[in-house]
This record gives sequence, C-alpha cells and structure tokens, in this order.
Amino acid sequence: MIVAEALSKSFPRPGARRGEAPLVAVESVSFTAADGAVTGLLGPNGAGKSTTLRMLATLVRPDGGRATVDGLDVADDVLAVRRRLGFMPHDAGVYPRLSARENVHYYARLCGLTAREARTRAGELLERLDMGGFAERRAAGFSQGQRTKVALARALVHRPGTIMLDEPTNGLDVMATRSLRAIIGELAADGHC
Repeated sequence: MIVAEALSKSFPRPGARRGEAPLVAVESVSFTAADGAVTGLLGPNGAGKSTTLRMLATLVRPDGGRATVDGLDVADDVLAVRRRLGFMPHDAGVYPRLSARENVHYYARLCGLTAREARTRAGELLERLDMGGFAERRAAGFSQGQRTKVALARALVHRPGTIMLDEPTNGLDVMATRSLRAIIGELAADGHC
C-alpha cells in the first residue's frame, strides 16, 4: 500500500538568480493506493506525476509532506522501501549492450537474488511477458514495446509487493497495450499494489 500525505517538491529554476522563487513541481499531493488495486495518477504534462513517482521510489526526497510504502517512510527507510518496490521509469533505461535476458538477470542480482535464483526468475519473466523471440538479442534496436517488456521484467524480478509504472503504455501499439493491461490486471488480482 502507498500512502501519500501532502507531498511537495520544488526545484531551482534553470539559470535562476539568487533569491528567485523555485519551480514548484508537486504541491500538496495526497492519495492512497491500496493493495490488490490499480491506481492511476492523471494530469496534463508537467503536472508532477513523474516527480511524485520518483519521490515514492526514493529517487527524489520530498520537500514537504510524507509518504509510506507498506508502512515504511520513503524519506527515512530508503533501502527498505526499495526492496519492497518495483519501479519502471518513463525512460526504460534498458542497457543496449545486454540482451533482454541479461538485462533482467543483472537487475535480479542487484536486487540480491543468487545467480541461480536470478536465472530462474529471469526465465519465468521472459516466458510470462512473451519475450522468447528477443530474449537473447542485444537491446540496441529494440522496439518501444520490447524495451517496455524488459523494463517491466526488471521491475518485477524481485517479486515486489508494490509496483509503480511511469507511463507504461507510452509508445506501445494496441496489441502490446492490451497485453500490458492484462499483466497489470493479473498483478492486482494477485494482491499487488
């Protein structure tokens, strides 16, 4: 479960002069995202959705307010939150020199899985996400859908209870979007937040 209470974040304006007001990215955002449900943040470009997700993922420290993931404070319990959280950023950040399998395996190892567990889990996710056709290819040249599947597999590799996806269907075709929505529905039905 995610609970956000009056989250706020500002950044210095590019080229700002001393004393100039900062750029407010997020102002007093509050919501609860329950386990077993899909929760969406909606708003126009620049509304602060990605910044809010980055605060929840412990990548950016909030200036104000408070947020918890499974009861753990995102500002005070950073490592514990990261262990419980699967995060797929908007820019998938897939390593182009690694294959799809190697990308997933690498993240599994970063998340503390043994080499054997990482191989097994990567294989499970490659199958579940229908990545067999490109599992052994280097990621350079992957389509947007293929990069998204790799990024999703990385987010799921350590079996997190809470999963955050930043614009997961951006750039996907209709069939890939349907497939991803089905996977998200399955995750919610399994009790994930």
